[in-house]
Amino acid sequence: MQLRYNFRLYPTPAQQQDLARAFGCARVVFNDALRARQEAHAAGLPYIKDTDLQKQVITTAKQTPERAWLSEVSSVVLVQALADLHTAYRNFFASVTGKRKGPKLAAPRFRSRKDNRHTIRLTRNGFSLRPNGRLYVAKVGEIPVRWSRDLPSDPSSATVVKDAAGRYFVSFVVQTGPSEVLPETAGSVGIDLGLTHFAVMSDGRKITAPKFFRRAEKKLRKAQQNLARKTKGSANRKKAVVKVARAHARTADARRDFHHKLSTTLIRENQAVYVEDLAVKGLGRTRLAKSVHDAGWSAFVNMLEYKAARYGRTFARVDRFFPSSQLCSACGVKDGPKPLAVREWTCANCETVHDRDINAARNIKTEGSKVAAGQAETVNARGAQVRPVPVPAQRATRTPVRKKQEPTRSCQPTGWVQAGIPGL
Repeated sequence: MQLRYNFRLYPTPAQQQDLARAFGCARVVFNDALRARQEAHAAGLPYIKDTDLQKQVITTAKQTPERAWLSEVSSVVLVQALADLHTAYRNFFASVTGKRKGPKLAAPRFRSRKDNRHTIRLTRNGFSLRPNGRLYVAKVGEIPVRWSRDLPSDPSSATVVKDAAGRYFVSFVVQTGPSEVLPETAGSVGIDLGLTHFAVMSDGRKITAPKFFRRAEKKLRKAQQNLARKTKGSANRKKAVVKVARAHARTADARRDFHHKLSTTLIRENQAVYVEDLAVKGLGRTRLAKSVHDAGWSAFVNMLEYKAARYGRTFARVDRFFPSSQLCSACGVKDGPKPLAVREWTCANCETVHDRDINAARNIKTEGSKVAAGQAETVNARGAQVRPVPVPAQRATRTPVRKKQEPTRSCQPTGWVQAGIPGL
């Protein structure tokens, strides 16, 4: 499978200027190509082919005085910026026609030099890894890299990123092989995600929610207030913007590190991992939105999924309508819905006292094993299927008439009787 490995870059001031020039040229090529496509569509002209568009906004543009400075950066950067536009258009068309699953995608938009994130993408002929451990980027030079781990294979492409906090990163696309599959274990675990406890395991363990944003909220508030007092367009405002971005980056980095460590531990200790498919987007529109976004459930579940595929583990999602909090994990009797204030309850059938979260995690483990085996026949919280079974509509049928009927004023042809309605 293909994975991305991210590393921190520390370019010199001169290299930062070269990277800024590359970011700007990639942005201009992308915007010129997008503008050409939009103007052709507005004029009723056919869709411009990718090769013709490349000749127009790169090859021909370099020969004009207005775009002659495009030759100062590597052509790989310009071509890949144009390839990003082609990919954006293909994804947009696939989304409009219904070929692409998931939420609808909007049409490509123009890039701005005021964006918080700037990137350039390079193929193998635009970068190389030197024996001294540095990254060579065409027309930029050798950039020092902070290597935190070894690459499993030679990278096929690299993306240089500058984030809102002014930090530089490189993201390598590498191919991992079957040699990373872990030895099999006998354990399996069901996970119930929450807000007070980030994760409750089916074996009774509870992971307290770290609440990184809540803990840093006071510092973030002060930094944001300091930014609001600065005059727009001033140098002090730019410095304040960077301080706010760095504060948010520290919070996001801490949350991501927590997700990685916990997901790796769960994957290494268990052969099968089962979680509930939560409607995070819907929960993000409730009064608990801040806590839901602070928890980062979706990122954590995605980490579990790709790490399970990478290390040869079993991963399954339980349907969000599965009544994990209503079933007794001991006897399987459905006790009914309960308010969130009820943290413990006693089964009316077997009189077992349950912890709400641990009982839900055990039910998720049981149902997840069925989902993984393809044997799940889950009903939702109302005890019925989510989608009704299609029922054929009644229609008129032709039945033979054995008795002579009295003439009527009905316009119904003789010999036709409506199904389900006795003849008069």
